[in-house]
Amino acid sequence: MSSEPISEPDPTGLVIYVGQDRAGHWLVQDSRRTLEGRFISYGAALSYAHAERDIYHASVEIADVPLTPLVSFAPVGRDERALPRAA
Repeated sequence: MSSEPISEPDPTGLVIYVGQDRAGHWLVQDSRRTLEGRFISYGAALSYAHAERDIYHASVEIADVPLTPLVSFAPVGRDERALPRAA
């Protein structure tokens, strides 16, 4: 998933990836799919990834393929079927 390591490998194997999704949003995700952050710039994403790396003793890598968001960016729409109907 990555070709450019930017920190030392972690013996526990946790990797934090910095990359973009197909829409161009900057994401930070871990290899266990338990962490996700969304950012307005590469610098902000990388700064967050380095802070998380220190907390989790993980390595940080730049993703060479688009990341898939764990949480959708799509707006939550009103579902007319879920609204109560007047009698």
